[in-house]
Amino acid sequence: MAKQDDENTPPRRPATRLVRSGRDKSLTGPFINPPVIHASTVLFDSVDDMNHRRQRYEYGRRGTPTSDALEAALNDLHKSDGTTLYPSGLTAASIALLATVKAGDRILLTDCIYGPVRHFADTALKNLNIETVYYDPLVGAGIETLFTPNTSVVYLESPGSLTFEMQDLPAIAEVAHRHGASVLFDNTWATPLHFNPLDHGADIAIIAGTKYLGGHADVMLGTASARGATWKRLKELHGSMGLHVGPDDMYLALRGIRTLAIRLERHEKSAMTVARWLQARPEVGRVLYPPLDTDPGHAIWKRDMTGASGLFGVVLNGWSNEQARQFVDRLTLFGIGASWGGFESLATVPHVPRTATPWHAGGPLLRLHIGLEDTADLIADLEAGFAHVAAG
Repeated sequence: MAKQDDENTPPRRPATRLVRSGRDKSLTGPFINPPVIHASTVLFDSVDDMNHRRQRYEYGRRGTPTSDALEAALNDLHKSDGTTLYPSGLTAASIALLATVKAGDRILLTDCIYGPVRHFADTALKNLNIETVYYDPLVGAGIETLFTPNTSVVYLESPGSLTFEMQDLPAIAEVAHRHGASVLFDNTWATPLHFNPLDHGADIAIIAGTKYLGGHADVMLGTASARGATWKRLKELHGSMGLHVGPDDMYLALRGIRTLAIRLERHEKSAMTVARWLQARPEVGRVLYPPLDTDPGHAIWKRDMTGASGLFGVVLNGWSNEQARQFVDRLTLFGIGASWGGFESLATVPHVPRTATPWHAGGPLLRLHIGLEDTADLIADLEAGFAHVAAG
């Protein structure tokens, strides 16, 4: 087994930390991977030990070597005080919001937010007498005009999961903290490999681990990492809600983290190839992908992030919604599915809900996830789809 890092070990780069993090010999023994512990009851040597909690593990829901290994890896990547695990990305987002608000508060949510989080805010939070105000994703420091004395949270997602606007997290966080508000950031697209929100002003970094962390379309998982007083509030609510993730999903997510760097490198390279090809097509009005130097969010992406993933949007030039649906239905290598981040390519024709800023793109929107297939085959499939629509 490789030697354990100590205080004299020089700082590791992110790709190395993905491989090394969470490999605590006290958890794994001589093995590289931690045991997959299926447990509810944990036994104590005496009543006194149980009453005074004199051992590392107390109850299956409150931690096992499997959960400790995954949490430790995510803590290292985020440089966070703690990480909580959830059965989905939506659960992670919902609990992070509940941990930072109270009845009567007002929260600011980006208008490009993940749809289910919008629904949670408009239903569950509304029923708790929490007001939600949606803001223009491009507002930057101008968000200050939206603050009121009871504004407690700003929730960002950058780039937006449908329309891919890049948000100026440092500028927004400076304003929010000056007003005493917490900053939550959905970092599913970039992952902590390419961006650490906690280093740029966020109080909680949220990830739908179902996507790139797992990477194989077979895990349901959400994570939330935090520091300081925010971490204490998050941990307390997580425990009070009795939340838990199955050990097999935790193990698969930890295994996925080990190959995240090499997978994202391929996703980004392939996505850039396909995006540039699409830019040259007459059927395409715009490609929404911040790594492209023509994208409006490119400057912020280049300033803040070290890489990209394989998800982007395509605005079709003058097509009808029916033509867009025919195009996607014709594709053979792109699955039609709600999630993304796995090894397979996906295509959808999403609806874009907006509250603060209308979405007028000039044509239907496609969302493509470029998987690990050969790009020549993916491009040929897309070309056949264009030909199919052109043929009527």
